[in-house]
Amino acid sequence: MAMRALINEIRGMKVREVPAYLKPKLTWENVKNGADQAIDRYIEKYIETSSPEPLFHVCFGLMAFSYLVNLPEERRHLAHLEELERQGAAGAHH
Repeated sequence: MAMRALINEIRGMKVREVPAYLKPKLTWENVKNGADQAIDRYIEKYIETSSPEPLFHVCFGLMAFSYLVNLPEERRHLAHLEELERQGAAGAHH
């Protein structure tokens, strides 16, 4: 909800006014406090209630991370297959 309020505030500004508005809000101290509050809310909502959702969050997070780590290799593989196709040697692969 805080992000929506921030976006609504910025929406009415001119582009050149935005950096001066955001700079005081994006100090290291504010970022640390925001992260601490978010972690505290997460702990209250999921950990202290013995919810199984943190396990799902970890599983989905690891799945997304492994996909992103493997993505460059897959792109290289697909580019190689496309190059073979352009050369007419696609049937010789695999």
